Amino acid sequence: MGRIAVIGAGMGAMAAAARLAVAGQRVVVYERAETYGGAVRRFERDGFGFDTGPGLLTLPAVWRDLFIKTGREPLEECVELVQVDPSSRHVFADGTEVALPNASRAGVVAALDEALGAGAGGRWGDFLVRAREAWDRTRRPLLEEPLWPNWPVLAAREPYPAVPHKRLLRTRRATTLAEVGAWELRDSRLAALLESYALAYGLDPRVTPASAAVLPYMEHAFGTWYVRGGIRELARAVYERCLARKVEFVFGAEVTGVLEKDGRAAGVELSGGTVAEADAVVGTGPWRLGGLMPGRKLYGAQDVEPGAEGLHPGRVVVCLGLRGAREPDAVHRTVVHSPDAAEELSLFGPGTMPERPTVRIDRPDDPALRPTEEHEAVVLTATVPSGTVYDWTAPGAADTFADRMVAAAERAIPELRERTMWREVRTPVHTERETGAEGGAVPPPSLASPSGTLHPSNSTAIPGLFTAGGWSHPGGGLPHAGMSGALVAGLIVEGPEFRGSQ
Repeated sequence: MGRIAVIGAGMGAMAAAARLAVAGQRVVVYERAETYGGAVRRFERDGFGFDTGPGLLTLPAVWRDLFIKTGREPLEECVELVQVDPSSRHVFADGTEVALPNASRAGVVAALDEALGAGAGGRWGDFLVRAREAWDRTRRPLLEEPLWPNWPVLAAREPYPAVPHKRLLRTRRATTLAEVGAWELRDSRLAALLESYALAYGLDPRVTPASAAVLPYMEHAFGTWYVRGGIRELARAVYERCLARKVEFVFGAEVTGVLEKDGRAAGVELSGGTVAEADAVVGTGPWRLGGLMPGRKLYGAQDVEPGAEGLHPGRVVVCLGLRGAREPDAVHRTVVHSPDAAEELSLFGPGTMPERPTVRIDRPDDPALRPTEEHEAVVLTATVPSGTVYDWTAPGAADTFADRMVAAAERAIPELRERTMWREVRTPVHTERETGAEGGAVPPPSLASPSGTLHPSNSTAIPGLFTAGGWSHPGGGLPHAGMSGALVAGLIVEGPEFRGSQ
C-alpha cells in the first residue's frame, strides 16, 4: 500500500483520491479551507441556497464513471440528476428570443428557424456537424489521455473543418471562433450564440481557435443536467464516496512545501512545520506547486509550461433572494446577450469593464433552494477581468457592476429589481479566497484550444509529483476536473505507460 498526499479538496483532487483509494493506496487530503469542493460552493441565507460555481452539468458520464469505478452505488443513487429542457433560452440584442431544446439537434434547428428566420437553423445544424468532427479528432488526446510528450503535434492541424469562404478572389477558412460566426453562421445572433460559449469559459472569441466549436457541440450532443439541491450536491456525493473508500481529509491544513528525497516527491510540509511523508504527491495547480518547490523546474522543454494564471478572466456572481413565486413556464437558464458585442470584449483589455455585459441567469425550480413557494433563488453570472488586472476591492466596484448585471437580467425577468429582497455579490476576490487561484481566475478547458490554452500535463519532471484540477490537463470545467483525477490515478497506479481508459 502506497501513501499519497493530495493538496486541496477540489473536484479533480477528490476524483483522484477516490480512485487511488480503491486501487489500494492510503490517501490523505490536505485542504487549507474548512470544506471541500473547490469552486463548487453554495451560499446560503434566510432559507435561500445558491450555487456560486457551476450551475449546470455537462458530460455526466465522467462522474458516472467515477462512481462505477469506486463503489457499488451508481451516481444516480447518490444524487438526483434532472435533464434540463430547454437547455437554455437566449435573449439577443435586437430582442429576438429562442429556447433551445436539450440534446436534440433537429429540435434546435427547428427552434432557430422559427425564431431567427428560415435558414438560420440549417446553418447552425451544419456547424454542429463540423463541430462533431472536431470533437472526434480532439476527444481522446485532449480529454481522455495524458498529454502526449510531443504535444506540439496537436497544434499541427486545426481540427475544425472550416468551410472555404470566398471574397474578392481570395479563399479563406475560419481559424477563430469569431470568424466561424462571421463567415459560416452569417447572422449576428447566431454569432452571439456561438461566442457566448467561449465567454462563459473566459475565452476571447477573436483569438480562440475554431476548434472551440466543441463547446456548444458537447451541450447539444450530451445534454445539460441539473443536480437536485444544486451542483454542490455533486461535491457532497464525491466527498462522501471518498470517505467511504477510507480517504482521510485534514481541513484547515495549509501545505507550505513539497518534500523531496533522492530526486522524488516524498511528502508535504504543513504550516507550523508538521511533515507528512508520502510516496507520491498530487497537487492542485502547477503555479502553486512551483511556489511549494522554489528553484525546481516542474516541466521539461517539450512540456507545456504553466502560463500566467491570474491573467485569465474571472466571474462575478450575484445571488438574488426574490419575493414572489417562480413562473411555471420559467426556463432554468437564460443567456441575455450584450447589445454591443464589440464593447463587451473590452473585458479582455487592461483592466477595463464592459458597460453592458452578457449575463447568464439560473432559475432552478428546486424547493430545496428557497424558503417557501412564494420565493425564488436566482443566480446571475458574468465573465469579468480577474483581480490581477482589475481592482475588485475598490469602493463601489462590485456593486456598480452588479447593477449592470441586474439591468441586463431585467430584459428576461421583468420587475426583477422590485422583487429583490436582498442580494449577495461575489467577485473574483471570493474565488481567490476559496480556490487559491491567482486573482480569482477561472481556467478554460483544453478542448477549446488545442494550440493555444493547453494546460500543463498531469505528470511533472519530478518523479512522484502530479497535478489534478482545472489548471492542469485537460483544463477547467466539471467534466474536465473529473477526468484529470482519472488521469492522475492511472499515472500513479499504472505508471507513465498509462494511456487513459479504453
